[in-house]
This record gives sequence, structure tokens and C-alpha cells, in this order.
Amino acid sequence: MSANASSGDLIADRRYAWAMGAFAERDFEAAADLLAQTIEAAPRWAPAHAALGDALAKMGKNAAAAQAYAQAAALDLDGVLGADLKRAALGADAAPPSAPAAYVRALFDEYAPRFESHLREALAYRGPEILMDALARVRSPRFARVLDLGCGSGLMARPLRDCADHIAGVDLSPAMVELARRTGLYDNAETGDVTAFLSAQAPASCDLVIAADVFVYIGDLAPVFAAAARALSSGGLLAFTVQKGAGADWALGADLRYGHRRQYLLALATEHGFAPALIEDASTRRDAGADVPGLVGVLVRT
Repeated sequence: MSANASSGDLIADRRYAWAMGAFAERDFEAAADLLAQTIEAAPRWAPAHAALGDALAKMGKNAAAAQAYAQAAALDLDGVLGADLKRAALGADAAPPSAPAAYVRALFDEYAPRFESHLREALAYRGPEILMDALARVRSPRFARVLDLGCGSGLMARPLRDCADHIAGVDLSPAMVELARRTGLYDNAETGDVTAFLSAQAPASCDLVIAADVFVYIGDLAPVFAAAARALSSGGLLAFTVQKGAGADWALGADLRYGHRRQYLLALATEHGFAPALIEDASTRRDAGADVPGLVGVLVRT
């Protein structure tokens, strides 16, 4: 992912390509050396600074990596490269309340062509199945109007379509929204921020808000819970998966995903007018051959 496809310097672009090849082969020292040469030729090209940060971080040189990310962030004003987020993951800065929208949008626009195959095959992703099982254990799953937050390519809509009269989806990535629309499973799907999307709904206009593997890109969930509470009718459900955190209410992990504590979710539920039907351990995916600890929750709007 890059803020600019080219540095404008052929030699710099070539060295950058070689560096990315070395990085893919896990020769991080060679990658860092080539990226330093790239920066010498194109000092204001943000992707080279960000990639140098990545290589240095892999080598355990966190202070130098943080400095490289700072240079990238200063040049990448839109935050597409997520350099500030990466500095926070290294502990150089406090974590922002959510991942920058430009970073998430670019990440998933690039990921879209291989999204489903990678998610299902490489990561053994099972978020929709976990959520459908949780919903079925709370009540017979039949919904008049569903809001699918971070709808992606439409994986969540597939099991929901037969038990929902109307499904609306939203995602930050235009490329993912286009994939969702092509499924024909959504009554409407739009590009946008999930909290803004919820806030634009008529009060008490839906009976299920669902978020499959979406809150991993949002640390502070209070605004989302408040907006969901407003959009849901009495007795409506908020169903979600999160990555499991420990210590702080929410924290950014080395994988650039946020983890949340069970106690934090319960406190938010109480604060925003929800009764917990269930919040239990569940892993939606695997990473490096191991299940990633997570939670599945279903809350009832009181």
C-alpha cells in the first residue's frame, strides 16, 4: 500500500521494488539498506520511509523504526500509510481512538481482490458463523431491518439474507462496497464511516445492528454504541465480534488491531441502554497457525 504509486525517480522506484522483494523473503537487513538508498534518491517519498520503518521494526530496532514512521507521517498528510498508527503500536505515541479512515480505506481497497480467499483459506475466518450461532441462541433469528457495519464483500449478509427482510451495509472501502453490491444480497450498500452511518438512521428504525470483525479497527467504542442504541428499536440486538484485550479497556496491538476487555463492553452496554444476552470467548480467525483470542457479544436494546 502506498500514498503514491511512484517516487518519480526511476532508480528510487527500482530500489524500492528490490527492497520489497527482500522484505518478502524476510531479509529485513537487505530491505532496510535498499530503502535507505531509495530515500537518498527520493527523500520526500513517504512509502519508502514507511517501508523502512517496517523493516527496522522487524529487526527489533524500534526507536529507529519510530523515527522512520514519523518521517512517513510528516509526508503522508492523509494518513494512508498508517505511520502514526504504527508508531503507536511501537509505544512511541498514545494510540488513537480508532485507526485512521484513510489507512483502513486504502488497506481494504488494495485487499479487495483477494479478500475472501485469503480470509477464508489462509486465516480460517468464521465470524459470520459465530455470530449466527450466537444470535440463534438468544432468539429465533428473524429481522425486519438489519444494519451490517463494515460489510466488506458481503460475507455476513449471506447467512442473514434468509432471515432478514431488509439489509443495509456500510464500509469505508469503495472497492469492498462494490463487491457487496455485486452479491445482490443488500437492499442498499454505501461507502462511509460506521458511526456516521448509524447516526444518519431514523431513531428506532432497525432491529439488528451487526459488526463482524469491524471493531478491531476502533478502540473507543462508546460513539458506536451510542449511535447503535439510537438506531435500534426496543428489543433490538447489537451483535459483534472483537479481538480480546487485557489490561486497558481497549488497546492497540502489534497487529494494528484493537483489543477490548469484556468488562469494558459490559460497562458500555449499561451506559448506553443495553442488556447483555451473551458475551463469551470466540475466535473468528487464525494467525500464524493459532487461534486469535476474541469475544462474541449480543446485546439487547432495553
